[in-house]
Amino acid sequence: MEEIQLIEKAKQGDLTAYSKLIIDYSPIVERFAYQMGNQIDDIPDISQEVFIRVYRFIDGFTHAKFTTWLYKITLNVSRDFKRKENQYNQRLQKVMSEPLQETASIHATILREEEDRALHECIQELDEKYRAPIILYYFHDKKYEEIADILSVNLSTIKTRILRGKSMLKKLLEEAENGEGTING
Repeated sequence: MEEIQLIEKAKQGDLTAYSKLIIDYSPIVERFAYQMGNQIDDIPDISQEVFIRVYRFIDGFTHAKFTTWLYKITLNVSRDFKRKENQYNQRLQKVMSEPLQETASIHATILREEEDRALHECIQELDEKYRAPIILYYFHDKKYEEIADILSVNLSTIKTRILRGKSMLKKLLEEAENGEGTING
């Protein structure tokens, strides 16, 4: 009930209610954005953009579940951010004749410090159509129906993608453990 009241107050322009929404839901947004493969340094910018969109479009919010709407926004912002980052990197590579090894080494250092580095890297190797459902199901405790709603895909597709993604992830983890594949063990 408190969530609905906060949303209604935020819709009426109550900035205190909007601030409370940010405080309550920032950890979910930040964790999901990171798990979707964004660099840790970019998470604050992505989170900020998510809550700017929430503020701009809260009047249009009619879904029964706020978190589902929030996951959709976070997914879209992450995709937009990745697209912009890729465009920037391509331009930079044209200017510089060498690949961006510094960025890669900084990213690797951050992941090394992460306790579940191998799992995170293996998840990042999955195609997004498998990665997003796996992250939502296993790390955000979302039900199949919620995942289908968040990703705008039918339920049977979600079940199939989680099953296939899990199988691919298991193979990647085994390869990483054995020192095979692209994961540095």
